[in-house]
Amino acid sequence: MMPLSAPAKINLGLRILRRRADGYHELESLFLPLDLADVLELEVRDASRPSVHLRLAGRSAQVPDGGENLAARAAQAYLDRAGLACRVEIALAKHTPAAAGLGGGSSDAGAVLRALAARFPDALGPEALHALALALGADVPFFLDPRPCWVSGVGERLEPVEGLPALPLLLVNPGVALATAEVYRAFDALHPGWSRAPAPAPDGRALADPRTRAERLAGWVDNDLASAALRLCPAIGRVRQRLQELGALAVGMSGSGATLYGVFPDAASARASLDRAGFAPPAWGRVATTLESR
Repeated sequence: MMPLSAPAKINLGLRILRRRADGYHELESLFLPLDLADVLELEVRDASRPSVHLRLAGRSAQVPDGGENLAARAAQAYLDRAGLACRVEIALAKHTPAAAGLGGGSSDAGAVLRALAARFPDALGPEALHALALALGADVPFFLDPRPCWVSGVGERLEPVEGLPALPLLLVNPGVALATAEVYRAFDALHPGWSRAPAPAPDGRALADPRTRAERLAGWVDNDLASAALRLCPAIGRVRQRLQELGALAVGMSGSGATLYGVFPDAASARASLDRAGFAPPAWGRVATTLESR
């Protein structure tokens, strides 16, 4: 039995470069893993044929059970690609909200692939494992080794970013699940023919000094998908305004939404802001911290 941590992530900014002929979008984004994480337990047994069984703790309308879950699909794809006849049992306890732009399902899949690669080190090489992860989803390669990274292409190019400190956050979601595909369709409708030049990876050391962090963050948190997400979910605008009123150093949207984050000077001020925020259900808020560079 192998216990696994599957950290959530935020996008500290997200730039859409262009829409490719195949419909995928090339992007650039600083991915930061969080101390908020799902917990999985993986058990591998010898068997006459490959099979995967997933048990989900609790129920959620946005989280599929059984073989449709991305963690189960990752395990099945690994066994098929590696030609392994094993039975894989997965117990999944969800802590990262689904359909919130925090990468929960992709992280679960990445954790499963990491565990199977450690259990069968000679079954698939690094390039084959990376290709398998990308086939499962654009964010999954990042979660093979979650650390602060500048992510580009459709998610396949990863460049670790050095020097980034831990950042205390207040995560807030208006209680609306946004489908990534719908947000991208809305973006394309709002910005036909969109194209912009690539940017260099940021230097994480620029955020090391707390005295200049707010000024530096102002240019890092812009998300090109925010206007499309706001059109689909106007409550995003109200959450953004409230985080600004609470004194966040900077406010951004993670992924395709609808979760926003406020960066605070320290965890205590983030917790105090959550206590006085007044977010009513179905909205939710929680304090989290990004993981520093390693």
